[in-house]
Amino acid sequence: MSCISDSKLYDETNFYQKFTEDLLRAKHEVVIESPFITIDRVSKLSSVFKELLSRGIKIYVITRDPSEHQEPYMSESEQIIQRFEQVGIQTLICSGNHHRKLAIIDRTILWEGSLNILSQNKSREIMRRIYSTKIAEEMILFLKLNQYL
Repeated sequence: MSCISDSKLYDETNFYQKFTEDLLRAKHEVVIESPFITIDRVSKLSSVFKELLSRGIKIYVITRDPSEHQEPYMSESEQIIQRFEQVGIQTLICSGNHHRKLAIIDRTILWEGSLNILSQNKSREIMRRIYSTKIAEEMILFLKLNQYL
């Protein structure tokens, strides 16, 4: 049984500031699971992703199959996925109404909650930041991500 002793809650008003700080401190690997991805939100994170890639940090994005979206999300996600692959962000496509929202940074920080990290715009959301290698690793094992990372 895991204990969440070092965690804090965030919402849509303060999530991105702390999340960006965590991203910029990454040393090895970033995993982002976001079923929806939009040009607007990704463009706000693109300079951070560019910085990480320039430092050799691996970035993995897990997202819903674009064919499961309605327009304009279908076209936007296809376009972004192509761009991710061009710049070196590995994208894993999930089928079957994928809906999880989380991020794992250096297998030490786990963000989980209701906020679509790569598409959030106006909705009210919540995310919990957990600083725990044990819990981050537990999530990787639970989701069977080791085979892809």
